[in-house]
Amino acid sequence: MKLLLVEDDAMIGEGLQQAMRAHAVYWAKDAMQAEQAIMQEVFDAILLDIGLPKKNGIEWLTEFRKAGNQTPVIVITARDAVEHRIEGLDAGADDYVLKPFAIEELEARLRAIFRRKEERLTNQIEINGVVLNTANYTLSAGALSHRLSSKAFAIMYHLMSQPGMIFSKSQLEEKLYGWGDEIESNAVEVHVHHIRKKFGQDIIQTIRGIGYAFPDKKE
Repeated sequence: MKLLLVEDDAMIGEGLQQAMRAHAVYWAKDAMQAEQAIMQEVFDAILLDIGLPKKNGIEWLTEFRKAGNQTPVIVITARDAVEHRIEGLDAGADDYVLKPFAIEELEARLRAIFRRKEERLTNQIEINGVVLNTANYTLSAGALSHRLSSKAFAIMYHLMSQPGMIFSKSQLEEKLYGWGDEIESNAVEVHVHHIRKKFGQDIIQTIRGIGYAFPDKKE
């Protein structure tokens, strides 16, 4: 994967280049260098700091999107206020990571972005032989295939969008709120139970005392 890192902090820039040696990471220290890099190379994704000198990351990203560029962008910043996150997303960011962050989290967010991109092209998420069709809410695993309710679909969609990531009950409830009526206290457990009844216990992992996850590897 070819990545463009736009970051003025030398420690972070050097650290990310070292930690992400599995990828080709081009490091631009300001917006001007980033623009030059984009004219010369095609990148799979961009890691963008907000607090850049001369032209800040939000300004640069806004212009980047207005020019029609659709390369996925993850904003990386120490600004943790909600309004800053909203500003970045409204400017066209695909995701948002707060400093300090673990490299594993950044890698997971990159994978999630490309899964969403693939989903837009194919209308499905496929992981380890389990397929979630986002057009008709159908979940398939081996010879089994069932259409899910909207709320069961919402749970599987968020779990499969970030396999291996643990979602607490409250986090999944927040996802369900966007899908209709007020949620009962045991709504998540009920929908997880119904999904497991159709596809087996292993379709969703329970991490005791923490929450739920979609397994990111075959056992």
